[in-house]
Amino acid sequence: SRMVFCMFASDIGLLPRGAFSELLNAQAANAGAFRDALADLFGAMAEGGRFGPQTIPQVNGDLFTDRDVPDDLTTQEIHALRQLDALNWTEVEPTIFGTLFERILDQKSRAALGAHYTSRADIETLVEPVLMAPLRREWMAVREAAEAAREQARLRGATDETQQERVREKVAPFLNRLANVTVLDPACGSGNFLYVSLVLLKGLEKEAIFWAGQDAPFEPRVHPRQLLGIEIDPYAHELASMVIWIGYLQWKHRNAMRLDNEEPVLQKLDAIRLMDAIVDRSHPDGPREPAWPEADVIVGNPPFLGRARLRRELGNEYVDAMYEVWDGQVQHSADLCCYWHEKARRMVHGGRAKRAGLLATQAIRGPASRGTLERIKQSGDFFFAESNRAWILDGAAVRISMVGFDDGTETERILDGQRVDGINVNLTGGLPLTEAATLAENAGVSFQGGIKVGPFEIEEPLARRMLASPNPDGRDNANVVRPWMNGDDVTGQPKNLWIIDFPPGTSREEAELYEQPFEYIAEHVRPRRERNAVRHRREKWWLHGVPAQAMRQALAPLDRYLVTPSVAKHRLFRWVDGTVLPDRRLIVFARDDDYFFGVLHSRLHELWTLELSSRHGDGNNPTYNNTTCFLTFPLPWPPGEEPDSPLVRAIVEKARLLHEWREGWLNPKNEDGLIGDTELRRRTLTNLYNERPAWLATAHRQLDEAVFAAYGWPPDLSDAETLARLLALNLERARA
Repeated sequence: SRMVFCMFASDIGLLPRGAFSELLNAQAANAGAFRDALADLFGAMAEGGRFGPQTIPQVNGDLFTDRDVPDDLTTQEIHALRQLDALNWTEVEPTIFGTLFERILDQKSRAALGAHYTSRADIETLVEPVLMAPLRREWMAVREAAEAAREQARLRGATDETQQERVREKVAPFLNRLANVTVLDPACGSGNFLYVSLVLLKGLEKEAIFWAGQDAPFEPRVHPRQLLGIEIDPYAHELASMVIWIGYLQWKHRNAMRLDNEEPVLQKLDAIRLMDAIVDRSHPDGPREPAWPEADVIVGNPPFLGRARLRRELGNEYVDAMYEVWDGQVQHSADLCCYWHEKARRMVHGGRAKRAGLLATQAIRGPASRGTLERIKQSGDFFFAESNRAWILDGAAVRISMVGFDDGTETERILDGQRVDGINVNLTGGLPLTEAATLAENAGVSFQGGIKVGPFEIEEPLARRMLASPNPDGRDNANVVRPWMNGDDVTGQPKNLWIIDFPPGTSREEAELYEQPFEYIAEHVRPRRERNAVRHRREKWWLHGVPAQAMRQALAPLDRYLVTPSVAKHRLFRWVDGTVLPDRRLIVFARDDDYFFGVLHSRLHELWTLELSSRHGDGNNPTYNNTTCFLTFPLPWPPGEEPDSPLVRAIVEKARLLHEWREGWLNPKNEDGLIGDTELRRRTLTNLYNERPAWLATAHRQLDEAVFAAYGWPPDLSDAETLARLLALNLERARA
């Protein structure tokens, strides 16, 4: 990092031009001599003084506190440095530079090199409304007041000097305020958010100074010391200071300002702390909540990590300490980023920060993490949100949310770039569907499929061999070898997979009597399960990790049941044979009637679920959660209370028609071979709904009309009115 700074400093003129290049060229063939000369240069930059015939300013800061040079620097690496030095480092973008260098240092992140980077424009999307918007409003008010004061002085016949004095009196307090605004990034990484904040503050300062004019001169005072950070990784912590200083010097260079008018040029940024932001495990009496420095504004990009990966990535000891510190404040099911949001909320609520804006995984809008947003809404309010934005995280395209909040003072609310009256806790505007109540009448109908925790699934040929294989006591392997399906089997071409499934409670002795299935599990599943962190999964390795016993009991009497993929581009429902075991990625409904199929496949239910769904992955597909999407959905009549009426029979008729037409398209009769294999493979539900042919649109329109009639509503209601009526019905049922 020191050598990179030297290349940058040489190109912008902070170091004597050519100083570093001459050193590289002179000692390119002698690594030892280069290391000695480089140590001398570092020493000169630490203290200021002579380096050969040249005078070096005191740079110091966090970078040049000693003369250390890597002992293993080779001539090949010196040659690479010469190639890098030939580049023009004057215009390097610090946000790219910091991320790139951080990944070079972090071995685990090297695979992301050459991928995408979070751009400055993306960072500004958050920093502008959270940090800059109130300052820009304040500046406009100051400017108007200064213009009015100058005009009044002119009308009174005051001299030009007096008029300018009136301007100085108005502008000076604002510039002083800018020079004292503090910005905290509690997960600062290599400093990108802090750098962008600094540049935006400097830009507004420049605008104010320029407007005041030469007759009311002011010196720029916005400085890196106004930036505060917290970072746990020592490499990123070191980089943050360098990125900020490069950005600051670059700004001065572009604005024709002296680079060496401060001594030392780089000052130590003690306010960027190397520490854990959410758990302090150094206290002898146990883990504590760490203190964050007080700041005007908090911005940043905290780490995303879902509950399923917490222990694997952070370790049991850390996660247990985190749960202990934040018990009752952050749900254990919440994403890791929620701890930063809750801490920032407490800073704002306690008056130790005025505004906060943080990135979040899009899952923060879902039930597992939404409690954090609810607490923000209770103690303050949101003034800015991006509900569903494309982002780059470690080189991968993802979908994220952005949240800006304060104590409720801000009156302007911006959601997804549009002014709104309010922002709901699921980061939507308008109708607050998150207030919908869970309906007891819907309980016991919908379930999530079980979780295997291991490779229990098998290909069909192996399953057929197992089914044909006898057992010592005459047991039938069909008891434990079942057809299995996941979400892709619903929306795409079925893979005809099977699964070995010993019923919950099966002892090892009982399982052993199913000879081939047990031997397969012992060979393929047992090695993995015996390393599992959960005790009962280690000890009961032949059983599925989460067998979903309640689901099994509900499905047992049914010859067929209804499923929908938890994540899918289109909200599709499909009948499944009762012998099939559903994967965890399927939401299961213990109903076998066409009426129920028809209501769930109607526009009313689809609208409801889209509003209450989170979004998943770069594909931005809605996630159906049976708790928020089904348990809150008011059916035309409570389950089990459907009347024997023409209204119900109309839904049944249209639902059967939709099902029959779809199945006819998916599995056409092809005795004459007119449909080729390529066309047959293309026939999936996803492709069908992508194309949405006229007959499919007609089938859905007729079904929608029948379902609207069951509610007693006209079929041409707008989406907003439909949702409003469903919410009113939900609340009415909940009160009953």
